[in-house]
Amino acid sequence: MNTIWALAGVVIKELYRRKDFYVLFVLTALITIAAGSVQFFHDPNIVRYIKDLCLLLIWVSALLITIGMTARQIPAERESRTIFPLLAKPVTRGQVILGKFLGCWLASGIALVFFYVFFTVVTGSHEQSWPLLNYLQAFLLQWVMLGVVTAMVLLGSIIFSAPSANVTICFIVVAGILFLGRHLNVIALHHTGPLRNIIYTIYFLIPHLELFDVRERLVGGWGLVKWLDCALAVLYAAAYTGLFLLLTWLAFRRKSLNI
Repeated sequence: MNTIWALAGVVIKELYRRKDFYVLFVLTALITIAAGSVQFFHDPNIVRYIKDLCLLLIWVSALLITIGMTARQIPAERESRTIFPLLAKPVTRGQVILGKFLGCWLASGIALVFFYVFFTVVTGSHEQSWPLLNYLQAFLLQWVMLGVVTAMVLLGSIIFSAPSANVTICFIVVAGILFLGRHLNVIALHHTGPLRNIIYTIYFLIPHLELFDVRERLVGGWGLVKWLDCALAVLYAAAYTGLFLLLTWLAFRRKSLNI
């Protein structure tokens, strides 16, 4: 376990050394400025629109940071040839996968904390409302969703040869799930034959990441999600995260590390 934490620590330090950390501050500042403009509007509909825009930026920024950071972990180790002394210590390939996953997931959580802290402070100071539990739920649900994404991108880093291809494909897949995943069953009803069965199969196999999106509840002030539902969502995310990590380990143990 110490080995896994050591590997995770290296990944977290990388977040501060690379441009991701500085991009985080820039994006946080932009979100803060956008949220601060709420004070110039008195129409509640405009206020809700700006809050929704800020939360959308948080989701997009967190996905970009998570996918970009995770996609380069294994390929970077191979290109720099540090993977060979790492595995000779001895460190198993399973420990490498778990260490990289844990580091990327924790790093994405740190980034997400910065976004939500600034968002909470700015919106709370202007609206004089501090629904901290609502924001905590939104943070936790988004973070466990990022765990699924992290495991998915790690699998992609074993399958695809170039990190750029992995980033592009994974971002398209994640965006497609978020925007179209919930509608696939309806789309299937408008088709017949094998195509209908294929769409239904995809609908039931993909991780429905949109289940973790509670932006509408935050913007509309609908109150807390039931904690039982949150617990079930966490278990749902854990199941898919475990599945992707298992597939990553199976692919990595058969992967030739020669460049």
